[in-house]
Amino acid sequence: MFRRTVIGKHRTTSSISTVRPVHTQPHPPHLSLLADKCNSMHQLQQIHAQMLVTATFHDNFAASRLLSFSALSINGDVIYASKLFNTIQQPNMFMWNTLIRGFAISPNYPHEAMLLYVKMRRIGVTPGKHTFPFLLKACFNLRSAGSCKQVHSHVVKVGFDLDFHVVNSLIRTYCGSSGLVFARQVFDEMPDRNVNVWTTIVCGYAQNDCAQEALALFNRMVGEGFEPSGPSLSSVLSACAQSGCLDMGEKIHRYIVEKGFETEVILGTALVNMYAKNGAILLARHCFDNMPEKNIITWNVMISGLAVHGHAKEAIELFQELEKCHHVKPNDSTFVGVLSACCHAGMLDFGRKIFNSMRDVNGIEPKIQHYGCMVDLLGRGGMVLEAEELINRMPWQADLKILGALLSACGSYGNIEVAERVVKKMLVLEPDNHGVYVVLSNMYADAGRWDDVSRLREVMKDGSLKKTPGWSAGGDKD
Repeated sequence: MFRRTVIGKHRTTSSISTVRPVHTQPHPPHLSLLADKCNSMHQLQQIHAQMLVTATFHDNFAASRLLSFSALSINGDVIYASKLFNTIQQPNMFMWNTLIRGFAISPNYPHEAMLLYVKMRRIGVTPGKHTFPFLLKACFNLRSAGSCKQVHSHVVKVGFDLDFHVVNSLIRTYCGSSGLVFARQVFDEMPDRNVNVWTTIVCGYAQNDCAQEALALFNRMVGEGFEPSGPSLSSVLSACAQSGCLDMGEKIHRYIVEKGFETEVILGTALVNMYAKNGAILLARHCFDNMPEKNIITWNVMISGLAVHGHAKEAIELFQELEKCHHVKPNDSTFVGVLSACCHAGMLDFGRKIFNSMRDVNGIEPKIQHYGCMVDLLGRGGMVLEAEELINRMPWQADLKILGALLSACGSYGNIEVAERVVKKMLVLEPDNHGVYVVLSNMYADAGRWDDVSRLREVMKDGSLKKTPGWSAGGDKD
């Protein structure tokens, strides 16, 4: 597929009627521009084939458009992009950077970005300033401070250690790779800083549970005359939400009010999320109610916050309010929040109605998270067989979390028959976990089936099974 088509020599013809003047020759279609409009790899492959047939793939612009879609698009294929790249005789810097970026952001291949960079250096290609942020994104996704150090040394050698964008990426990567000390060293050695660099180091400290240091840096940033923008404040609030820094979040909120920042959608949503994640539901709701404009993310944050912190009735009422809103429509994340609220409130019938409405009313295909919520809801309501049937109808294989919820329900309601089937499935996924045997053994004991209890104990002893950390045999009851 990636081999250029050999175009044979055309026969010359004496017929003058077949000869066109040069200026009337039909131009080849703008295939490279069509690549930007692709919606699938199938469409891209058709364009690629046409480029090979018409011998236009040698054009770097055309090749780069194919490469960009396959490497970076949500509907692309980074492995196909890699094969494409290998057919290009002299890839330019844009192409190298595109493929490095594609590997870096892919969930399964960030290490390939590092290998591609090594290959680039071995053949003598000098990286540009855009190369390092993409490469550092790969280090961030690998959570590798060691890789970050190696890239850092190359940054210094090439001379980009004073570039704001590169330094910002270095600090972010160190902070996300247990290298906070190195991040601070990079920050301190920077002779000149901009607001983005300040924001990144503040977020790094907040995300590493160093709230006091983060707050001190924020105060220092403001004291040195750097006025945070709305997006930078949103980033800091997001860090506060992740790390539980309520005090710092409140400080940021006061700063927003004092400076007269307009709480537009992004900043307002960040405030709601920060308060909700920290359990300050009343403050979150106050911010939510006072926002002049909300998007679906804002609604989802508030609904989930209410559900998680025991305000299931309010979460469901807010969802019903959203349904009346004409300019914002619920998405799949909305239904995770609502179904979670139903679980906490034990609203089985309403939960069934919501789950069925996803596909029938809203045209949203349920994902495994929605099935997990429904299995949990059915299990808590004692509908063990219905929960098992739902699992069997899932288009995916059930994971340990969903099966564990069903096993917990079996234990609560004494359904040994279903429990035995669930245990078999769980042992296929995790053969060395004896937690499932403990639950089943306890159920046998409650039913007075002592022979089965003895049998399971022998199985556990002979198999030298061990409990898997992080899995609760009793299940999460709330």
